[in-house]
Amino acid sequence: MMKISDLQSKDIVNMENGKRLGNLTDLDINLSTGQIDAIIINGTGKMMSFFNRETQEFVIPWSNIVKIGNDVILVHLPEPYQPYSTGGS
Repeated sequence: MMKISDLQSKDIVNMENGKRLGNLTDLDINLSTGQIDAIIINGTGKMMSFFNRETQEFVIPWSNIVKIGNDVILVHLPEPYQPYSTGGS
């Protein structure tokens, strides 16, 4: 068994290009089945300041997870993958 806090400490790496995508910040859970549908991470490209907050989130379907290791979570995302972005003031 693994805790969410264990997953949050792992780096998430795209096997397609070797880039570090960030760390897990949330899970998308199907309440009907109890299964995890996706992991949500804040990308390394996020920019924050006191007056402006822009966050780039990646929603990665569970089916794209290749391996959960001791230190990293390996995912497979094709190159033109577009993250879901949120922003606010």
